[in-house]
Amino acid sequence: MSEENSQSNNNIVMKQRRFAAAANRTGKKHPGKAILAGGLAGGLEIMMTFPTEYVKTQLQLDEKAAKPKYTGPLNCVRVTVRDHGVLGLYRGLSSLLYGSIPKAAIRFSMFEYLKNSMADEKGNLTKGRTLLAGLGAGVSEAILVVCPMETIKVKFIHDQTQPNPKYRGFVHGIREIVREEGIRGTYKGLFPTILKQGSNQAIRFFVYTSLKKYLQGGDNSKDIGSFWTFCSGGVAGAASVFGNTPIDVVKTRMQGLEAAKYTSTWDCIVKIWKYEGARAFYKGTTPRLGRVCFDVAIVFTLYEKVMQVLDYIWKTN
Repeated sequence: MSEENSQSNNNIVMKQRRFAAAANRTGKKHPGKAILAGGLAGGLEIMMTFPTEYVKTQLQLDEKAAKPKYTGPLNCVRVTVRDHGVLGLYRGLSSLLYGSIPKAAIRFSMFEYLKNSMADEKGNLTKGRTLLAGLGAGVSEAILVVCPMETIKVKFIHDQTQPNPKYRGFVHGIREIVREEGIRGTYKGLFPTILKQGSNQAIRFFVYTSLKKYLQGGDNSKDIGSFWTFCSGGVAGAASVFGNTPIDVVKTRMQGLEAAKYTSTWDCIVKIWKYEGARAFYKGTTPRLGRVCFDVAIVFTLYEKVMQVLDYIWKTN
């Protein structure tokens, strides 16, 4: 039995080595493969982490008042499960899931496209160009997918807190939003969304790529393994949370059901500062930190592994 297990382990190791050896030696990746790998990774990730996204959004919408509805992340979970059951933590999942696949696909394919365009013959990018490639990936996903997706998600979650919820589901919710506000109604908070996603991906790709290069020791084709990929992604996620949570708070307020009380992004910033103080810009940091670290870690890990398989079965120049 031990010999059979040993042989099985050897076969697994050999397959992993063949996958790694099949990777493009220049470090450049085909955007078409990035679309497939990114889409699959994004869909799986959001199904695993959505409850923390729900809690983060609820805390950000729970504006400072004489008697706040929630005292913290755990209280938000308890109240939601008590009033709506465990499935209440997944309210708005459909809108985010439908958008997560194309969002991740656009993010990674755009990053690979920009990376390939700006890299040298060995596939290396300067730090400045890595930031630009990440920024371009974030801006692209913000405009094409994230803004309408996030607007619908926030409205769904906020609608649940009302005495008489009016949205009965994903399709009904979109129909009502478009009927009442037009297509522009799904693009509330576009500017802060661009700022958020652009800075998010610039920070994440920069930190992740820098850590990966360090661990590879100058060999772009070297597989650093799932453990170090996961750790590098987690660090990249944490860096983006501390770097742009204030932008995320403003974006969420601009997309909520009470967004009409803000005349602009700047007006939203001023009112939060005036009536709630500086700490309000970091509401939801704890649940967001937990979600984003795991989110980014698992996405990068899944993306790298799927890409290895694609490199092995799909030969490209």
